[in-house]
Amino acid sequence: SPIAQMAALLNPTARRLTLAACRRLSTAPAVEPLVAHWSTQARYNSSLVEVNGGFGEMVADTKRYYVLGGKGGVGTTSMAASLAMKFANHGEPTLIVSMHPAHSLGDTFEQDLSGGNIVPVNGVDSLFAAEIGHVNTKEESSNSGSFMRNILDKIGLGVLADPLGKNKLHEMLMKTPGFGEAVAISKLMQIVELQESNKFRRIVLDTAATGHTLNLLSATTLMEKLLGMANKAVNLASSFPALKSAFGKDQIDPARIEVLRKQIARVHELMQDPQSTEFIIVTIPTVMAITESSRFHASLKKDGASATRLVVNQVLPPSTSECRFCSTKRKEEARALNMISNDRELGGLELIQAPLLDVEVRGAPALRFFGDVVWK
Repeated sequence: SPIAQMAALLNPTARRLTLAACRRLSTAPAVEPLVAHWSTQARYNSSLVEVNGGFGEMVADTKRYYVLGGKGGVGTTSMAASLAMKFANHGEPTLIVSMHPAHSLGDTFEQDLSGGNIVPVNGVDSLFAAEIGHVNTKEESSNSGSFMRNILDKIGLGVLADPLGKNKLHEMLMKTPGFGEAVAISKLMQIVELQESNKFRRIVLDTAATGHTLNLLSATTLMEKLLGMANKAVNLASSFPALKSAFGKDQIDPARIEVLRKQIARVHELMQDPQSTEFIIVTIPTVMAITESSRFHASLKKDGASATRLVVNQVLPPSTSECRFCSTKRKEEARALNMISNDRELGGLELIQAPLLDVEVRGAPALRFFGDVVWK
């Protein structure tokens, strides 16, 4: 009835809803709907953050190893995969290795990379990938070919593992700090040996969250020292017939311990050699992430690693219209970016900004496009 209609219009809530409905009907949407694939790149090109990723410098450089790390959830895997894709598209044989405890590199390339083997990436020439990461210590210790048993066998001390038994060895391994990183190093040594044969021009390492990356560096130092001590102990024990017979005749071989120590020392040397390796820190424009990145860089310097680039991922693209939420987010983002320029650890790094996209960066076409956006 007319009276009911008039009462409705006098109601403030009803008036606001009616006005909003009229605006939606009369005004074209300011933002285009999400797209599920990458066939239309023109839409993205208009809103990309224009930055120089320094890729030309990377190609001209002699460095072979690029180690990407940062706080969990900042997009390190996407950055590493896009960089590897960029190198491969430039005609350089490239290997990308995931060292995450929970792998996502296979999901990023949309193919199965499990098993720890190096496999070619589908649809991309000159690009290979592997997921090594941290092994399942329960599975490893219950297997006769477990990492620790193999190491002890390799240096001639396999007899030491036998009295412990599988369960005891598993328990010891689970309590050993950096054991997962030590296993990753053993597998990384195999990759380094492949690198020495010049099969790959570039190797991109996608490391786990900040703490795991630092453990990886410290584990090389620890293992190198332990093997050096083991070598001295074995040499000392060999001087006493009673001790030598306890390990079995001719079982102890100091030469094999020294070979393994040198292999680990080679990995350690590569990680600290600025002519061979560059660490790239990945972060997002939030105060918490920037703060952790600052601590991360300080720890890298303490461990003798070299970092020259900082990638800030998920930067809001320019927009002609600003909602209240976007405006607030942009202010927080500006505050975080200002922190970088004033930070003692991060201020001197080359800054690369990567835009926040409205779809997942997944699959070879998406990674190729994202690589062209970031690594210019």
